[in-house]
Amino acid sequence: MAKTEDTFVYLATYPDETAARADYQAVKQLHASGLVGAYDAALVTKDANGHVHANKDETATRHGAWWGVAAGAAIGLLFPPAVLGAAATGGVIGAVSGHLARGMSRSRAKELGDFIDPGQAGLVVVGDVKIEQAIQQAVTRAEKETAEELGVDPKEIDATVRQAVTGG
Repeated sequence: MAKTEDTFVYLATYPDETAARADYQAVKQLHASGLVGAYDAALVTKDANGHVHANKDETATRHGAWWGVAAGAAIGLLFPPAVLGAAATGGVIGAVSGHLARGMSRSRAKELGDFIDPGQAGLVVVGDVKIEQAIQQAVTRAEKETAEELGVDPKEIDATVRQAVTGG
């Protein structure tokens, strides 16, 4: 049974970046309408060679220190060695990825990393488990989708991020 402070990662696949971007905008609209709280999201594409490219065009909605790098950390966990370069400063991505990894087996992380086929686009959302259903209902263009509850407390991740940033 998930606790209300648990975190989930949601992954959806699309035939192209245009379809993924439309659902990305739908997720952003949920927040703008006040229907969802803290989350972070990013678009990813996987080229013909299987290389992952991440596109994050905004600052995440924040209710804690780590939300600004949550999607980058999930991308780093699911698609190593892909990370969002600007967010990797100070080891923050690694700190958050470590927490997210505790909530998911290596085999499940690899399975999710293989969820997007070469030539496809994807949407990665990390958020409070209480918004998972709203996200899944807003995303209407996905070819396939999956979500994983991670069983990690955002408050613990916040403390780790503050420590990584301040060095103490």
